[in-house]
Amino acid sequence: MIEVTGLKKRYGSFEAVRGVSFTVGAGRIVGLLGPNGAGKTSILKALTGFHRPSEGTVILNGIDVDEDPVAVKACVGYLPEGVPLYMDMTVGEYMSFVAEARKLPADGRMASIDKAVRSCGLAGMEDVLIDHLSKGYRQRVGLAQAIVHDPAILILDEPTTGLDPNQIIEIRSLIRSLGEKKTVILSTHILQEVEALCSEVLILNEGYIVAQGSAAKLAEEMKGDEKIECVLKGADARTIATLVNLKGLTVIGTDVVDSDRTNVSLRAATGQGDQAAETLFDWAVGAGAKILEMRRERPSLEDVFVRLTGEEAKR
Repeated sequence: MIEVTGLKKRYGSFEAVRGVSFTVGAGRIVGLLGPNGAGKTSILKALTGFHRPSEGTVILNGIDVDEDPVAVKACVGYLPEGVPLYMDMTVGEYMSFVAEARKLPADGRMASIDKAVRSCGLAGMEDVLIDHLSKGYRQRVGLAQAIVHDPAILILDEPTTGLDPNQIIEIRSLIRSLGEKKTVILSTHILQEVEALCSEVLILNEGYIVAQGSAAKLAEEMKGDEKIECVLKGADARTIATLVNLKGLTVIGTDVVDSDRTNVSLRAATGQGDQAAETLFDWAVGAGAKILEMRRERPSLEDVFVRLTGEEAKR
């Protein structure tokens, strides 16, 4: 569906994208994640044919963007960060304008508009001025214009920027439903957005892809040791001392809460968290102790992101 090979984009002497390659299959929601200036928007503009690559190839639905950008635009829906709306138009007028600009056949134009409007939760609002809409509903109109021609690929640049929490939930739900039928490329610097929506993540930093995969896979590959915190009941000091004999677990520290409860911190070896937790349960049963609480501290996508794009990555 999308094939990017050796993509570079230069603006004068500044190289914003530096040899990026990736492939996205049909029916996937893929997140482009990176700090400001990482090259996300430059990649999206290359994908949509708005900017020509300085080097490399970008192919969408078998069409080379550099050779036929008009044909690429026909199979792509694009929502830029600044939603392109005319405030003095009604929702219906604006959608008609976009459908005509997209050269949709006149006999099926109204049906296409109605489908896009309903898909984006705008039914019954066709006569409302866009200027009178909330920011969340303006974002819905932006999404509706992006899908009015029923594209196979949907490209969204920071789709929830500036929305309040309720509006963010609504737009994410809408994107998730669109992603059931379309390939979606989502650019954002909001980590929770990627975790909530995306089946795969591309992390960008300074124009390079520094990691690629599902959020869970990236965390697994980079997590290092896993910390286990537990509260034990009915284990005296002598019993707790035997924890040091458990394979795959290292005792970090203990804290006696009262005469019957002790907090214990342990570290499990890389990739051994599940096995270590099972070993700990077996130990408790054999020692006659009870585990009142267990908490495993796994690294999040945020941990991976900071490690790959923060000061640590530059050293």
